[in-house]
Amino acid sequence: MSCRGALLVTGGAGFIGSNFIRHYLSEHQESEVVNLDKLTYAGNLSNLADLESNPRYRFVRGDIADRGLVESLLAELSPRAIVNFAAESHVDRSILDASPFVLTNVVGAQVLLDCARNHWRGCFDRHRFVQVSTDEVYGDLGETGRFTEDSPLEPNSPYSASKAAADMLCRAYWRTHGVPTIVTRCTNNYGPYQFPEKLIPLMVLKASRGEKLPVYGDGLNVRDWIHVLDHCRAIETVLLRGKVGEIYNIGASCEKRNIDIVKSILRQLERSDELIEYVRDRAGHDRRYALDSSKIHKELGWAPQISFGEGIRQTVEWYLAHPEWTSACLTGEYRAYYELNYRHSVAPKPGGARAVCPDRSHQGVHADGEMAT
Repeated sequence: MSCRGALLVTGGAGFIGSNFIRHYLSEHQESEVVNLDKLTYAGNLSNLADLESNPRYRFVRGDIADRGLVESLLAELSPRAIVNFAAESHVDRSILDASPFVLTNVVGAQVLLDCARNHWRGCFDRHRFVQVSTDEVYGDLGETGRFTEDSPLEPNSPYSASKAAADMLCRAYWRTHGVPTIVTRCTNNYGPYQFPEKLIPLMVLKASRGEKLPVYGDGLNVRDWIHVLDHCRAIETVLLRGKVGEIYNIGASCEKRNIDIVKSILRQLERSDELIEYVRDRAGHDRRYALDSSKIHKELGWAPQISFGEGIRQTVEWYLAHPEWTSACLTGEYRAYYELNYRHSVAPKPGGARAVCPDRSHQGVHADGEMAT
């Protein structure tokens, strides 16, 4: 697929989407990118402030579930491809209320697919629809092995269930209508511009202020971590060379326990492990994820380039160097949400001690603490 022509990116004001737009524009000097984003709590236009004067970049505020808007935008742009990052993505929030996740992640994906089908009819071979998904659709892995693209989908949270539904819609639109869909499923991302309710930025900011660091359960949940720029390069590779109708796992073979991530941040900031505060585990918290990414390696030649040691060092330094960005995030809705979820009750700490955590028994769910991974 040629990289020329307009590219429609949905959810481009978020963490991964904004990094992808910046990367794509820098790598493809003749391409234009239009960013459609609703600007919910994690959508932040300051993520792309450096591109505001770029004539090859345009922002449109809107909802991917708004059929009229999406239809008119496709009619105006005639985009060669759509990359769908738009999603409600925080597991803790999906436990509190699944409705926004179904609306954006499922209905929004279906609207995009319908509009792409109608607009690209008769010329599917010249277009691509990339659905950016997550390894969480596979569910809990267990202590050994890795998920392949053929592993069954067993989502365990409202968030991951909504993403699995969107993945299945992409498969159905490809098999039924011929819409040229490709699904990517990635492991945990880290890097600049990640909203500070997620594990790494949350721990960096709290540790830098000498505050307690809430960690779910025993902290031994395992995730495979990839730097966001390596993820962006993988999506770019899939967009340009991927085979329609296929699924590509994207991982870095970098499994880390959550508690080890937290301790590495504390060491970099020269803070004591005594700041760690264990809180009651998240409801339905998957123990381990890991992906087999051999398909994208072998078929498309992609491989991660940033080691975790270097990536986490750069990431911690970025958050410390951008206090104005982080302080803007830590106001309004985010602050109200944090206060709702992290105060005024206790949960057992490994070894018998007790740690502060929220009491949400009145909501029918367990308390959260480590922030979604």
